[in-house]
Amino acid sequence: MGKQVNYGMIGCGMMGQEHLRNILLLPDSRIAAIYEPDPDMCAAAARIAPDAILADSLADLLASPLDCIVISSPNIAHVGQLEQIAQGSPVPVLVEKPLFTHPADRARIERLIRTYRAPIWVAMEYRYMPPITRFLERLDPATGGLKMLTIREHRFPFLHKVGAWNRFNRSSGGTLVEKCCHFFDLMRLAVRSEPVRVMASAGQAVNHLDEAYGGETPDIWDNAYVIVDFANGARAMLELCMFAEGARYQEEITAVGPSGRIEALVPGPGRFWPVHMGAPPVPQLIESPRAPKGPVATEIPVDPALLEAGDHNGATFYQHRKFRQAMQDGHAVEVTVQDGMKAVLMGLAAQESAASGKAVDLDFSTEAEEYRICS
Repeated sequence: MGKQVNYGMIGCGMMGQEHLRNILLLPDSRIAAIYEPDPDMCAAAARIAPDAILADSLADLLASPLDCIVISSPNIAHVGQLEQIAQGSPVPVLVEKPLFTHPADRARIERLIRTYRAPIWVAMEYRYMPPITRFLERLDPATGGLKMLTIREHRFPFLHKVGAWNRFNRSSGGTLVEKCCHFFDLMRLAVRSEPVRVMASAGQAVNHLDEAYGGETPDIWDNAYVIVDFANGARAMLELCMFAEGARYQEEITAVGPSGRIEALVPGPGRFWPVHMGAPPVPQLIESPRAPKGPVATEIPVDPALLEAGDHNGATFYQHRKFRQAMQDGHAVEVTVQDGMKAVLMGLAAQESAASGKAVDLDFSTEAEEYRICS
């Protein structure tokens, strides 16, 4: 047996509980302490990790002996909680996406990482879905060098969260930050270049229009097209629809290059699949060479135990296993603070483009100007 790793959990709503279940699948793992201010969510977390100390505050959690911390609180809380952790002895942190929600938060994050002496891993689960991992591995052989990337997500509306924080731009960062930073991260990872221009069209067409919280109607968008130009000449597009849960596959990711095309087809959470239709679909990888023509489809099944532990096709488990390796063996953090920051800035630029009706230039080379609107 290895050394036991004691985890502290900040936030145990739906995603936090998925983290709990997957951490407990790892050997020698213990949930030592939980801070979750909502009584119902705290009780649900305690049922998953009955031996954990239930802290009354973040300060109380930080007073516990911890080997690492997972932050899965509402988006708007991430930066302040990281800053509070940094005031004490640094421990490795896995912080959920998005890393922050407002352009002004970038400076706070950059100040923090200049002095924080432990790994910080930004949770980007989509990288670690088995069909997407295989897609990335086969990308160059299948395409001969990516030139165009398309990501389509047709899915269910935003689920209910504590305090309805995900219904409003001010607390979520907006759909293109809250939901889509995953996809902007995948774009950078697949293209292996930096974005230089973002053009977006988005809005709220169907979802949440009949809801009210404190007398306010939600303003979160439910559909979008986003086009991204990259410095190496490649292009990527995101198509998002959040009133399309009838789709067989939730994500369809396609890359094309001079030699051919490759697709990853990823189903949504199995718990949403209609029982009367039998077993949920299995993820697929399809390679379509230009010559000789002939698509080849391969199923990429996911361990049923991992499907049971969460909604992300096993990705949360594989992410935690790599985070554990980074902590214990000195492996490099795979999703850095810089990766998380750039994905958020792409989302913020897309929000700005859709709101203004103009393209937005991006430049990550300087701190002074994250993006500017093209006239």
